[in-house]
Amino acid sequence: MTDAAATPPTPRLARTNVTPALTGIATIILALLLAEWLIRVGVINRFIVPPPSEIGASFYRLFAEEHIVQRFLLTAGECLVTGLMIVVFGIAGGVLMHRVTLLRKACETWVAAFAAAPIVLAYPLFMVIFGRNAWTIIMLGFVAALPPVILKTIEGMAATRRVLVDVGRSFNLTPTQQFWKILFPAALPTIFVGVRLGLVFALINVVGTEFLINYGGLGQLIEDLAERYDLAGTYAAICVVILVSVLFFMALERIERWLRPVD
Repeated sequence: MTDAAATPPTPRLARTNVTPALTGIATIILALLLAEWLIRVGVINRFIVPPPSEIGASFYRLFAEEHIVQRFLLTAGECLVTGLMIVVFGIAGGVLMHRVTLLRKACETWVAAFAAAPIVLAYPLFMVIFGRNAWTIIMLGFVAALPPVILKTIEGMAATRRVLVDVGRSFNLTPTQQFWKILFPAALPTIFVGVRLGLVFALINVVGTEFLINYGGLGQLIEDLAERYDLAGTYAAICVVILVSVLFFMALERIERWLRPVD
């Protein structure tokens, strides 16, 4: 009886874990089949939205003719550099504003307002400063993605339970030790929320700026295909951008789990 009670219900757990994924895949397939039917019967204009079957057939051309792997690596490199910059400067800025109360009261509202500004429209100014190159794309993504990281770092630091800080003081921890052993670990979940939001803004602005200045990776590819009125290829390239963002955030989730192992 003890052995039977100790045996975990693995088949049921496996079904529970797989069911949401299968449901999501089935929903996507049904949506694509419905879109295919609506386009073929003329409800949706195929000169605006091509059939999913044509979009799927265009993926081979992206690899064979459009050098999408090299373009993907360029966009991924720009997003990686932008991500590293917002992590370093965003967290450091948030910590500084949390430590200096006057600075936080003076600038926090401005940072929040800056997060709502359409920074991508300033691309001509960035091109004058940095030139028509990858640094214009990186810096636009960096400036647009910085505010949420700063704000969430401040929020995470401020939300640290007072009792934890008092325990650190009772052990005579230095301010540096309190930061690394108490404040930063307690704020890490909230900081990761800000990093995720920042990376969303970064990816949008990186691809958007590539599109606007016709330079670089996947954004330039979308612009080129749209200029040629290759609708199926354009939608296929957009799907690649979506896939890149999904993979980007899956990798970020794994990093977060590594930094915050579940007990």
